[in-house]
Amino acid sequence: MSTQEEKEMYRRVDEVLYYLWDPIGVSAVPSARDEYRSYVPQVVTLLEDDASAERVASYLNGVVTRRMGLTGNIEATLRVVAVLLDWKAVLTAA
Repeated sequence: MSTQEEKEMYRRVDEVLYYLWDPIGVSAVPSARDEYRSYVPQVVTLLEDDASAERVASYLNGVVTRRMGLTGNIEATLRVVAVLLDWKAVLTAA
């Protein structure tokens, strides 16, 4: 992945986590825009390492259950991961 592709991947992962994943429901709050940013590097690494959808979803679900103390929803998380994988495919196909 080139530097430009990696920068774009970071941007897209950040957007997907904030607008789609959003386990604490802050996507309508502009001041919370950076709420999930700390999880972006690990998700990008998983995507770059060709981790399975289940592995990426497991990481995100673990964030929800262990770090946030919320109930996870693996099915919803897998739908978000499908979007992330679609972005990866688009960005690496260029």
